[in-house]
Amino acid sequence: MKRTEAEPIGDIIKKLLETEHLDGKMNELRAAELWAEVVGPGVNRYTVNRYVKGGVLYVRLSSAVLRNELMMGRSTLVKRLNDAVGSEVISDIVFR
Repeated sequence: MKRTEAEPIGDIIKKLLETEHLDGKMNELRAAELWAEVVGPGVNRYTVNRYVKGGVLYVRLSSAVLRNELMMGRSTLVKRLNDAVGSEVISDIVFR
């Protein structure tokens, strides 16, 4: 058996995810994980739960005042999250 040109494992995994149409789901998970980095430790302290479903990030906050403040800057947060992921994954954020 003759060896062919080697590929980096990261490229192989990326191709597999794209082939199986799992890259979108991975990006959604990455966006939920990057929430803490994007909003910073002050806001993240009041974050109780977060998850992505159908391109919408649902964030549960323990502070009603913070929830109202973040709702006004929702479009900026969507842009920052998508920039952090490197793909248009999040279309909206729902604060609860």
